[in-house]
Amino acid sequence: MNASPPNAAPSAAYERLADRFRRIATIGECGSMLGWDAAAMMPPGGGAARGDQLAVLAGLAHGQLVAPEAGDDLAEAEQGLPADPWRDANLRLMRHAYVRATALPATLVEAMARASSTCEKIWREARRESDFPRVRPYLEEVVRLVRETADALAPVLGLTPYDALMDGYQRGVRAADVAPVFADYEAFLRRALPEVEARQAALPAPLRPVGPFPVDAQEAFCRSLSARLGLDFAHARLDRSAHPFSGGTATDVRITTRYTEADFTQAVLAVVHETGHALYERGLPEAWARQPVGEAAGMAAHESQSLIVEMQACRSDAFLSWLGGELYRTFDGDAAPYAPENLGRLWRRVERGFIRVDADEMTYPAHVILRFRLEQALIAGDLAVADLPGAWNDGFRDLLGIVPPNDAQGCLQDIHWYDGAIGYFPSYTLGAMAAAQLMAAARKAVPTLDAGLAQGDLSPLLGWLRTHVHSQGSLLGFSDLLRAATGKPLDPKDFEAHLTARYLG
Repeated sequence: MNASPPNAAPSAAYERLADRFRRIATIGECGSMLGWDAAAMMPPGGGAARGDQLAVLAGLAHGQLVAPEAGDDLAEAEQGLPADPWRDANLRLMRHAYVRATALPATLVEAMARASSTCEKIWREARRESDFPRVRPYLEEVVRLVRETADALAPVLGLTPYDALMDGYQRGVRAADVAPVFADYEAFLRRALPEVEARQAALPAPLRPVGPFPVDAQEAFCRSLSARLGLDFAHARLDRSAHPFSGGTATDVRITTRYTEADFTQAVLAVVHETGHALYERGLPEAWARQPVGEAAGMAAHESQSLIVEMQACRSDAFLSWLGGELYRTFDGDAAPYAPENLGRLWRRVERGFIRVDADEMTYPAHVILRFRLEQALIAGDLAVADLPGAWNDGFRDLLGIVPPNDAQGCLQDIHWYDGAIGYFPSYTLGAMAAAQLMAAARKAVPTLDAGLAQGDLSPLLGWLRTHVHSQGSLLGFSDLLRAATGKPLDPKDFEAHLTARYLG
């Protein structure tokens, strides 16, 4: 169903709510831009003031949501809303946001924003120096406030505290839904990983392109590649940050990556990944901009869009046959490392490693499973922050049979917990599974998809995604979105079938 403004005139109460949520969304956009600036442009001395700025914005948005007039308008609009699926969904999402907001006192919202901003800045130093004790007291404060938030949300949402946190990132997904999926995948990984490693060991080692690769040349290539994939730079920027991310707004998307002269791989693949996020934002329904129903369908849905571009499309044999030539023309040198079959062995190599963002698609879910289990224990009070490094190392040994040599490669590697984002991690692997399912459906529906990828043309796939995912906004929940696009809810077996075909076929 395509998004379009409804024909029937809404009530005055609904119109007031729509205006209120436009203001809330605009405040959120301001916070997003300040967050981008903090990661990409802000000098180190600006951190304290930036925390205050973000806290004030969080308080303003919260105040808009919890105003008594908002509750009155919701009650009135729910009584007299003309039947329209988009407007009905928008109103339900407004109610959901209101229930969450009114459960949280403004003092807690501002304290959370301030504490996470402060902790995130200290984390950057602690990670660089592999010094967990330096950030520990700040993380303890963040976890304390997250627990307080979860405890306040749980009863009004009818959820457990951890599920209430997950609800903030992907509505309708519960820990009880995720745990058996992750347990099944862990069993698959224990069977498949040794077989894949043995198969790889029998093949020639992949050749690595020899640098140095000037950063300016990498940046120009990454920008050109992102545009080739469909990102319109009249509405986007590409910048540098310590941790690649996508942010900004639907009309002003900000993506970042990081560069090293020794190897262009990290920069190129990160840009492809973040471009997938950005294309989703750019494809959201304009008719419902700055309304809840016009937003992305959750973080698992968002991750599915970055991963269908990066892992499913751009690491496919077809796309690598085009990309290899483009890389060789840009960086020159020996042609052999840029051969498609070599790039495939290089960029689809399965290897047990310590860093989540560098992990291959087969072992990546193990990184997520570990974080999922640890953050549940943190919220339940079963794991003290002081014991996190040891618990991390024990869990990593159990899942992948290796132990990080230091905390920078262990519990300090991700920004999420230090920025207050607990409950987010399951979205990564749910998104990977959804990406495999969506790609299988797209291939069936679009016979020219792989021929396009072989020419560096993502438009056949992007057109299908625009229709079945992007333009749907938040009209449907995660499972219903997948059901509408593929004919079934999330089916992890599609992901396992993809991995089996790619690595054991």
